[in-house]
Amino acid sequence: MIRILYFASLRERVGCADETFDPTPTHSLTVADLADRLAARGGAWAEAFAADARPLSAVNQAMARPSTPISDGDEVAFFPPVTGG
Repeated sequence: MIRILYFASLRERVGCADETFDPTPTHSLTVADLADRLAARGGAWAEAFAADARPLSAVNQAMARPSTPISDGDEVAFFPPVTGG
C-alpha cells in the first residue's frame, strides 16, 4: 500500500488528510500516474489534480517530480505550491 498525505488548502479541498492506495495491478507507477488516478475521481479531486494545477509532491519526505517512481510501501505527500507557516 502507498500512504498518501494531503497538506494545507489541498487537504481542505479534497476533504481528507490522508489515505492509503493499493498500487496493484500496476507494475510501475509515477507521481504523475497517481495524480492522474486521483483526478479521475472527479469533482474537487479533478480540480485539485488538474494537469495545469498540479500540486507539489514529495516521496518518502524528499521533493519529487512527476516522473518520480512510486513503490509499494512509499509515502507520497501532496501540497499546494504556496503554503503558510
